[in-house]
Amino acid sequence: MSISSSSMLVELNISVWTANKIDKRATDTVLSDNNAGSSDAGQFRKNLMAGSTLRKEIADFAASCRLWHNNITLPWSDRGPRLLPTSLFFDYKTEADKRRAKFEHMVEIFKAEYPTLRTAAPTFLGSLYDPSDYPSVGELDGKFGFRMVFTPLPQAGDFRIDVAAEDLDILRNQYEDSLNARLAEAMQSQWTRLHDMLTRMADKLASQPEGDDTKRRWHDTFLTNAEDLCEMLTHLNVTKDPELERARLALKNAIRDVDMEDIKKDELTRLDVKSKLDTILKAYEW
Repeated sequence: MSISSSSMLVELNISVWTANKIDKRATDTVLSDNNAGSSDAGQFRKNLMAGSTLRKEIADFAASCRLWHNNITLPWSDRGPRLLPTSLFFDYKTEADKRRAKFEHMVEIFKAEYPTLRTAAPTFLGSLYDPSDYPSVGELDGKFGFRMVFTPLPQAGDFRIDVAAEDLDILRNQYEDSLNARLAEAMQSQWTRLHDMLTRMADKLASQPEGDDTKRRWHDTFLTNAEDLCEMLTHLNVTKDPELERARLALKNAIRDVDMEDIKKDELTRLDVKSKLDTILKAYEW
């Protein structure tokens, strides 16, 4: 199965009003009070929504959505579309629709509270308050957005333009080179992701140095994050790299039937799992 038929491109764009603004007067005062010799020595930005967490909660949720998007897709272009295996399309679309609905609900709550927050702003900003800094409620609509765009991955060599045969061959070759380079980068990102997981786990499982009585904190995510990655790699290994699949299975087998309570309480269990993880790390040229 070709990459074009087994994957698509998805672009996720989430915009959130920053609610901060450079205050030139305050900047000049700070620079003057500190005897700064240059006007570009610093800037003073004010938080227009000081005293409220509603906008920040939207921004934090947007950040978590971007992280989720990056975890379930592969890098493709420098910025913009990412590669989504078609086997993940339904799960991606379902989860993304839920996240968009939550985002839009949070924005509606913020918009409903906005007039009150704007009225209260002078209390928190004092002399920094300037009513002209604040957009109208209607203008807020253009400052928040949650958009997804799905596009097919172009077929290799599909140039529907009228050029000389020699030039067309050059274009096709350039496309093939670009496609292969992007695929290599996408797959390397998954090798890096797996390596980082193995390294973090092995480091955490290592015996504590003699005299170090610091109590380690263990969370269930120590195992569930690794299990989730093993599951995700069954989809994100779009080139069917056999070495990556072997490394994935090795991690899956290393933590199979391992209980989190044993990890917390039994050093022999921790050292046994660490030994298996170290073996995986040594087996591949990451």
